[in-house]
Amino acid sequence: MKMTPQAVMFGSVAILAAVVLVVVLLPYANTSKTTPSEIFRNRTAEENEGRALYIANGCVYCHSQSIRSFDWGMGAQRVAQAGDYIQDNPILLGSARTGPDLSQEGGEHPDDWHAAHFKNPRYTRPLSIMPPFAFLADEKIGKLTRHIQGLGMKAADRRMQRQTEWKAAAVKAFESGVVGNISWLHSQVPEGWRKIPNPYPTSDAGLARGHKIYQDFCLGCHSPIGDGMGPSQPYIYPPPLNFTILKDRGISGGILYYQIMNGITGTAMPYFKKDLESEKIWEVGDYVAAIFINESDADTEPKGIDAAHE
Repeated sequence: MKMTPQAVMFGSVAILAAVVLVVVLLPYANTSKTTPSEIFRNRTAEENEGRALYIANGCVYCHSQSIRSFDWGMGAQRVAQAGDYIQDNPILLGSARTGPDLSQEGGEHPDDWHAAHFKNPRYTRPLSIMPPFAFLADEKIGKLTRHIQGLGMKAADRRMQRQTEWKAAAVKAFESGVVGNISWLHSQVPEGWRKIPNPYPTSDAGLARGHKIYQDFCLGCHSPIGDGMGPSQPYIYPPPLNFTILKDRGISGGILYYQIMNGITGTAMPYFKKDLESEKIWEVGDYVAAIFINESDADTEPKGIDAAHE
């Protein structure tokens, strides 16, 4: 066959048609059959306004919104499905995970945590490389928060309901006074955990590691001296706990471990079970107990077989 103008024209049209079929028509035919997932719901008007701010400020460049089956980080309680995204235009899946995935971010934290985080992410995550958004008016930060709190749709709504219920209980306990607040916080820890001492002995090396972990994760709220007056404090209510008031109040290594691991829902205290492995939680707990509370139960009875490495 000679390379005539007609052959070039026909061949170009055939190639273009094949590309359109594979890249446009077949995906459209497939996705048009997608049905809403079990968590899907339409966004509210305020959530849509917050989404526009999310796009305008380039959040998608650092945050993905798609959890895969082999992920372990934030949002990994649910694998993403096509039916989650049928309303999205454009779909903000993202590919970079410079920051955590946000597909299930709604309800992971209460609103006041987000207020502090958007003002300056170092207030809540001291090692964060996210830029501050203090230049946004409080109204816009509120709308951006509404979008973030809606990520996860019906599942996020259930988590937000949980945050709201526990927020009311936490505020009531805080406003009852120091004794009532501490009693309430301890009563929420299962009895078995309340009786467990820190299994590792206090050592200079362990305290140094605990200090580093505290600097990396805790001082934005609890401050460098443990009095709860970190830079996030003006935005958070109930305010971060003042560790220095806990002496002679029955604090144990198990209580500290449980609350660091699981956080305290309804307050700005997040869980760290996906950030810190077991020994790091024990060591930052012992650092808090030894340095701020001046009362550590490390390596005391009851205990089992000594660990091979302590």
